[in-house]
Amino acid sequence: MGSFSIWHWLILLVVVMLLFGGNKVSGLMGDFAKGIKSFKKNMADDNDVSMEASAEKPTGNISGPAGAKPTPTPTGTAHPG
Repeated sequence: MGSFSIWHWLILLVVVMLLFGGNKVSGLMGDFAKGIKSFKKNMADDNDVSMEASAEKPTGNISGPAGAKPTPTPTGTAHPG
């Protein structure tokens, strides 16, 4: 009757988790399922306003190589390079 093996400890851990934390585990799985359903719904949505707005105008600036002269903007001012 030596010490417990790793399988004994794992089974004991699962039983303890189900007894004392079973409600939390099922709540987490429910939240996970809701998140996946919401993700699938939004992926199937054709009229996504946020994607249309971001497709019209880029949000960032791309700087050139170090030491390059700044390029003028449409207003005539120069970007820091």
